[in-house]
Amino acid sequence: MLKSKLKFPAKRQKVSAFSLQPSAFPCAGFTMVEIAISLAVIGIALVAIIGVLPIGMNTQRDNREETIINQDATVLMEAIRGGARGLDDLTNYVYAITNFGGQYNNGVLTLSPPIGYTNYPSFLTNGANIIGLLSMPEFTDPNNYYAAIENPSSFNVYNSNHIVAYVRSISGPAVEKPPQDNSIIQADAFGYRILCVNAPVAVDTNIFTLPANNPVYIYNQQLIANLHELRLTFLWPQQPNGSLGPGRQTFRTMVAGQIATNIVAGQILYFYQSQSFTNAP
Repeated sequence: MLKSKLKFPAKRQKVSAFSLQPSAFPCAGFTMVEIAISLAVIGIALVAIIGVLPIGMNTQRDNREETIINQDATVLMEAIRGGARGLDDLTNYVYAITNFGGQYNNGVLTLSPPIGYTNYPSFLTNGANIIGLLSMPEFTDPNNYYAAIENPSSFNVYNSNHIVAYVRSISGPAVEKPPQDNSIIQADAFGYRILCVNAPVAVDTNIFTLPANNPVYIYNQQLIANLHELRLTFLWPQQPNGSLGPGRQTFRTMVAGQIATNIVAGQILYFYQSQSFTNAP
């Protein structure tokens, strides 16, 4: 008989539970030590970034404040130098002006109580009054309030004026601008002080020993009478408690022209007349 060449299928292998177990070799992954090191690196980076943020914010604030000061200084410097009288919008920003002055009597200084001008009860009611106070000369003659002293050394008695203006920013955010009457927003608005100095141009004091008809004496007298130095020192920011921040910047210019006076409510106001370059007899 012929043998059958038919092949029977091989028997199926039984899959045991042991064959489903993971390999004896470990798979690739992160250990707890590696994760801890990664978290430490991320933490150090975050601390460095968070530490830089306040510095960046302070720098941005300082740049913004300096920009406002530069813009406001341009407006106020031009207004004072030009003897402007129609800038009534200044009443919304200049809320107080104080004169910390004194009187020199034969070399002895007697300090007078500070004279304050505010928009309450009412004096800073228009731009002319504000500019007239900010233009007050550094030295005035107590016996003749209508004229500024051109040569303090020739007087035995004269007044020394120290004008300080308290101002809210003119070119600050729109939310702080009038008709904003919220006292909280007004108190938080950026403000500053201005030290105003209107001094005659410096000359050689030896010329005052010369005869009055000496050409050098006459020339210097005319120079002092018609050329002045205007200095505005800005101090900021003005804090709600009355203290000042570290900001300091001084703007200086020379003004050629006479100084005219006007009396309003018993107060003498001074105005540069820059369109008149000389006051020759």
